[in-house]
Amino acid sequence: MAAVREEEFAALQSLLKLVSALRNLTRHVVYHGLTRAEDILSLFPENFHQNLKNLLTKIILENISAWRNEAQASQISLPRLVDMDWRVDIKTSSDSISRMAVPSCLLQLKIQEDVALCGNSPVVSAVTVELSKETLDTMLEGLGRIRDQLSAVANK
Repeated sequence: MAAVREEEFAALQSLLKLVSALRNLTRHVVYHGLTRAEDILSLFPENFHQNLKNLLTKIILENISAWRNEAQASQISLPRLVDMDWRVDIKTSSDSISRMAVPSCLLQLKIQEDVALCGNSPVVSAVTVELSKETLDTMLEGLGRIRDQLSAVANK
């Protein structure tokens, strides 16, 4: 490989700074959901070349929807609940008389791993838990509080 001259090296450094600044600008626009030209234009310094500012704003506005979709698709997320099944069982025999004929809930959750982590074929796994009446009551109370908090946030 040929040696890079000092001028070429300086030009490459300037180009890297430009690409980095453009990347930061587009990330900022996508992250903050800026969709109006005025909002994007206000991010540039006062002395920035007007035609270049307008051109960059136009390019960003034309591509923001695709960039936002790509950013959302590439986010790593927690596993997702895809199905739930339950049934009530009554234990009819046990080594302890106090546990005989005690109802319990068997809850099966089907969970899909994040597609970004497992390639094109998402992995779905099943988790089954047994809940006593007391444990189920505690879980339902907690889920009720979560529902209330989500409703409060959604109404703001």
